Amino acid sequence: METSSSFKTSIVLVFLSLAFAATSVHGQGLRVGFYSRSCPTAEAIVRSTVQTHFSSNPSIAPGLLRMHFHDCFVQGCDASILIDGPNTEKTAGPNRNLRGSEVIDDAKARLEAACPGVVSCADILTLATRDAVVLTRGISWQVPTGRRDGRVSLASEAQNLPGFQESIESQKQKFEVKGLNTQDLVTLVGGHTIGTSACQFFRYRLYNFTTTGNGADPSINPAFLPQLRALCPQNGDAATRVGLDTASAGRFDASFFSNVRDGRGILESDQKLWSDASTKTFVQRFLGVRGLLGLTFNVEFGRSMVKMGNIGVKTGTEGEIRRLCSAIN
Repeated sequence: METSSSFKTSIVLVFLSLAFAATSVHGQGLRVGFYSRSCPTAEAIVRSTVQTHFSSNPSIAPGLLRMHFHDCFVQGCDASILIDGPNTEKTAGPNRNLRGSEVIDDAKARLEAACPGVVSCADILTLATRDAVVLTRGISWQVPTGRRDGRVSLASEAQNLPGFQESIESQKQKFEVKGLNTQDLVTLVGGHTIGTSACQFFRYRLYNFTTTGNGADPSINPAFLPQLRALCPQNGDAATRVGLDTASAGRFDASFFSNVRDGRGILESDQKLWSDASTKTFVQRFLGVRGLLGLTFNVEFGRSMVKMGNIGVKTGTEGEIRRLCSAIN
């Protein structure tokens, strides 16, 4: 049984390598193995740093995934999310509770000791996110590198990030502007298979959503509602955190899509994936619904992450290689 599992994993990894081969030689100057000569231990150092932090605090995995997403959707994947200061991206409302910057800072310090001025914070964040997903039992993928760090970070530009109450049509428009299609949208939102949300972002769905019946969002499974209300009482602590994937909040798998199908999506924007026909089809394909061409979530997630990692990248002489990820040089 173990041999069979290892064989299947090997086949998937080979498939991923072939699938991303084109991306490694295209994609705005990025390529797999960019640091193979200038800093051969770069990826190993990042991986080791993520493992160390994850072992003491597994919540850094979804934290890094969310941070990478928020970085790429504002100014492109240039680590502008990490810059400290008044009115920078990290001070914007959607970014105030981001976690994981200490992992990037730690990896950067180790890389500066090994290869000064070589590895960008943007690449560290991208690599660390991949490694964090793997630690939650996701499948690895090859990460094209060669990004340089941005010098601009404005809180005002972070206000256009997709929100937890946003319609599918609005989400699709925001993804399309970044070169991501509807499948990418559903796939990347599937990253909510790990991580949590504070009650303040969905409690309104449990009590005051409607003025009739029990006041709850009718898209919530009635059998699931008492459980959510127990976790988030109407006058309870708004900061209490609840797993976004109630079946397996710490494991990277496709159960998030089963929850959405069954009316157990936590965020309103997540549950809308099932009510909108254009996104429902992809949810069904991840669930292997008969009559539809199936999709393997882990494989497609890697693909979509590579696409997202190409958004607005700075390469060549653009940007800089920051000495500290929290400050421009």
